[in-house]
Amino acid sequence: MTIRLRKILLPTDFSNYAATATKYACELATRFDAELHLLHTLEIHLASAPDFVMGLALPNYIHESRAAAEKSFANVLDPQWSKDRTVIQAAVEGSPKVEIIRYARQHDIDLIVLATHGRTGLAHVLMGSVAESVVRTAPCPVLTVRPEGHQFVMP
Repeated sequence: MTIRLRKILLPTDFSNYAATATKYACELATRFDAELHLLHTLEIHLASAPDFVMGLALPNYIHESRAAAEKSFANVLDPQWSKDRTVIQAAVEGSPKVEIIRYARQHDIDLIVLATHGRTGLAHVLMGSVAESVVRTAPCPVLTVRPEGHQFVMP
């Protein structure tokens, strides 16, 4: 059986946790000469939208959030690594659990590389786990990467 990875999805929230998963996604994309898809999900919570009055500020808030995400994409990958590679960036609105799966299906993704924050106990119960939900419902294999613990290192 041969493993062929043509498209790798790296969901990112631009955190240090995601940076650890980025290393794995880039290494796998290099080894398999695969496209790397960066995905950021804009979670729009009406209660947290600034100056939300009768929906008037929401379009501007979404536009500003999308612009900030587009700017943040520039800091995710090493420019030297990405200059000769196919990298696709997308910022979508919605729940990360739902949008990661939707994107993977729509783009025929072969592998999802996803950081886990490693929450346990009450934090896990209250906040849920994007990684856990993605692992359970993904249409392809999922590699979850914890920020601490054993890391693969070339000898």
